[in-house]
Amino acid sequence: METVALFGASGVIGQSVARALQAQGRGYRVVGRSAGSLRREFGADPRAEIVPWDPEDAASIRAAARGVRTLIYMVGVNYWQFHLHPQLMRRTLDAAIAEGVERVVLIGTVYPYGLPRTAPVTEAHPREPNSYKGRMRKEQEDLLLAADAAGSLQGTILRLPDFYGPGVERSFLHRAFVAAAQGKRAQLIGPIDTPHEFVFVDDVGPVVTALMDTPGAYGRFWNLAGAGATTQRAMVKEMFAQAGRAPKVLPMGKGMVRLMGLFDPFMRELVEMHYLLTNPVLLDDSALRGLLGPVHKTSYAEGIRQTLAALRAPRKADAHAAPVPSAT
Repeated sequence: METVALFGASGVIGQSVARALQAQGRGYRVVGRSAGSLRREFGADPRAEIVPWDPEDAASIRAAARGVRTLIYMVGVNYWQFHLHPQLMRRTLDAAIAEGVERVVLIGTVYPYGLPRTAPVTEAHPREPNSYKGRMRKEQEDLLLAADAAGSLQGTILRLPDFYGPGVERSFLHRAFVAAAQGKRAQLIGPIDTPHEFVFVDDVGPVVTALMDTPGAYGRFWNLAGAGATTQRAMVKEMFAQAGRAPKVLPMGKGMVRLMGLFDPFMRELVEMHYLLTNPVLLDDSALRGLLGPVHKTSYAEGIRQTLAALRAPRKADAHAAPVPSAT
């Protein structure tokens, strides 16, 4: 039986992919820095093989990749350490090639596109990142695409917009969800009336597993769009309506983000990405749907309902978490 390994499994996208594999009755390996986190998230699933790794150690990476046919790469770094993205990808690819891994799927972001020339943005849009984070993500992608072109393995990239849903705490919307649930004022990074899109986190996993199983998916990248264009204001209005409260919103401009960045490294790093709120990148995923067929997308109203329900359940909910983009 083939082995699928989820590198960076403890994150919300890794958990979404794991749920999709569970639903298909497939076994999988979860790889992450913390054995404790892996056991908490996946220890109850007998199909999950728990493998902690040290991404700084080549032998540890090779051990994590040993016996794997398909590697799903979702390894995150701190928002102020994006220089690590290409380094970690290079080490992982070296290990994967040495261990005979056949396929690598990278979960990517819109950052490499830079300022949008079109609306919406297709995969034909040039990759011309206008931020340091975008350049680091592009370097990461280029390493995988080069390995594919060289015939060392097959590689593909799935680009995601910002995501939201139960358990997603590092997003533009998390503090707004907490505020709606608690009847407090929602702090948002403005402008809040420009078009934006979000993908519900549980919609990602089934797309990833379908993509990895499709031979024609490799050698390029694919867009996964959200459930349609919306705005932050519209999302917050729906949150408060479902919570049975009148919306209370406090928009923060770029100047306030810059000021907060003097004390908060997340906010400091967010300044260069503010263009995504003034010049939004809205994705066209018609190519992906042409490859896979219909793609399920949870409506914003239903996604908000599920997220609020999860917040009301006993869990850790920090209203002071920094509202940084989730798709990094």
